[in-house]
Amino acid sequence: MKILVKAPAKINLSLDVLHKRNDGYHEVEMVMTTIDLADHIELSDIRDNEIQIVSQNRFVPDDGRNLAYQAAQLLKDRYHIQKGVSIAIDKVIPVAAGLAGGSSDAAATLRGLNQLWGLGLSVDELADLGAEIGSDVSFCVYGGTAIARGRGEKITHLQAPPNCWVILAKPSIGVSTAEVYRNLDLNHVDHPDIQAMIAAIERQNFQQICNVAGNVLENVTLKSYPQVKHIKDQMKRFGADLVLMSGSGPTVFGLVQHDSRLQRIYNGLRGFCDQVFAVRMLGERERFLY
Repeated sequence: MKILVKAPAKINLSLDVLHKRNDGYHEVEMVMTTIDLADHIELSDIRDNEIQIVSQNRFVPDDGRNLAYQAAQLLKDRYHIQKGVSIAIDKVIPVAAGLAGGSSDAAATLRGLNQLWGLGLSVDELADLGAEIGSDVSFCVYGGTAIARGRGEKITHLQAPPNCWVILAKPSIGVSTAEVYRNLDLNHVDHPDIQAMIAAIERQNFQQICNVAGNVLENVTLKSYPQVKHIKDQMKRFGADLVLMSGSGPTVFGLVQHDSRLQRIYNGLRGFCDQVFAVRMLGERERFLY
């Protein structure tokens, strides 16, 4: 038996860090939404009682470092599953990009194995399991648009923002999330107005969403990686309505409402950046099995 699952990327419309917690994590408050850039996961029964990761992307680990592997192992351990599974990952989302690609793969694996192994778990139970794997996995289990609090695992659902184009550009560098958080000085940051973002989404006010969006991690990454600043500056120059870094970077995204500007921005970025995507915002929770 085979199960196919879609694993969409996310972007942060707002990302705030409130304080460092006693457990070493940071308390965050983020507004996230899914976009139509997705990995595709194929889950297949195998005879041996083991977990196999299959991917053509050399940056995707095939062992316990892989979050999809961890998701399968968690389900096997928690529910005493004596079966093996092959997890084939068709990687489309750039790796280590601030788009939750690994977390979304793990979430897709949880959803798919829930069906493949007949576990009968609710989406809330899957999200709770996801929180044990990584901070963004709970959100990725649900998809759609939400506020994520705590270390990212406390999810409050929101309606979808107004639809628009999302242009993403990732420079050929990796960024360490841990390093970005280490270099974050919470005494000298401009905190985005999360409540204003929620209100803008509720009113379906695209311009206000662009006005109040923010990411406290952005300046940390921009100082260390001038390539990211260059992409951001160029995307603004080409005419995107909003330009912001997603997560800890290095991917920069632009929101564009009008099709007439889309091609100009996309072509301009392709002139100096290899990984450029133009996709639609998803925003709504959807069925990921197909």
